[in-house]
Amino acid sequence: MHAQIPSPTPAEAGYARRGSIESVLVPRSLFPVSPSGFSRRSALLGLAAAPLALRAQAGAAPRLRLVATEFPPYTTAALEGGGIASAITRAALERAGWVMELQYRPWVRALSELQQGAWDGVIGAWQSPERERFMAFPRPLGITNKIGFLARAGSAIAVHDLSKLAGLKIGTVRDYANPAAFEQAKLQRDEAVDDLSNLRKLLAGRIDLALIDKGVAFHLLQTQLREAATALTWLEPAVAEMPLYTALSRSKPGLQTRLAALNKGLAELQASGELARMLQRSARWY
Repeated sequence: MHAQIPSPTPAEAGYARRGSIESVLVPRSLFPVSPSGFSRRSALLGLAAAPLALRAQAGAAPRLRLVATEFPPYTTAALEGGGIASAITRAALERAGWVMELQYRPWVRALSELQQGAWDGVIGAWQSPERERFMAFPRPLGITNKIGFLARAGSAIAVHDLSKLAGLKIGTVRDYANPAAFEQAKLQRDEAVDDLSNLRKLLAGRIDLALIDKGVAFHLLQTQLREAATALTWLEPAVAEMPLYTALSRSKPGLQTRLAALNKGLAELQASGELARMLQRSARWY
């Protein structure tokens, strides 16, 4: 992702960029109190109803408690469905008969809490050997982070060979983990505090190119920079393409059950054509 991401790799957060056992209590309303105290008849009725409440809870759909970071348009509380990555995860789990619960945290905190067992999984992760130590990766979500360059419209800059970009000033975001190919090229950089600031510098002519996730660029140009939507253009090819995953915690009991449910739902989502329709509706840059 292109949101703040701690390295190992990812770069998702830079481009990468909650299961407990609950007690079942009989509702107090099952034991109404009369002015003279408990009514025996009411109490008996309440006892008879208690097993129904227990059975209702026992038959509830299993829940997957997930965490994500604010990384629009992939994961965000600001968009319907929580962003395209969240929407795909929810739809897949629903097909498998599961319910998704989602909370947001800063990326570093989200990963830390995941390792501590606070969550069942995280939405919007990149796969890496380091992460595989504490995350289990199911099928990818079907959407890929494309990290590449945005330029001013009409630019004739070719980006197939990064070595040919020497001498150009390239905008990056401070503390983002950039693609390995970009790092190895050792190009001239001009850092910004975030992607929005980077694009504003590009519009003002202060940099020649902006390194950014394609989905993030599209989102910003459709929301906060609408007036400049035609003034900037995406350059092919992307520097790197990283599949997005909803990864699960290896420290939580029932991992294989969760993995099987998520894989089943994702496979059905793809086979039915619903995944393609979701991407067409909510990931028009894709």
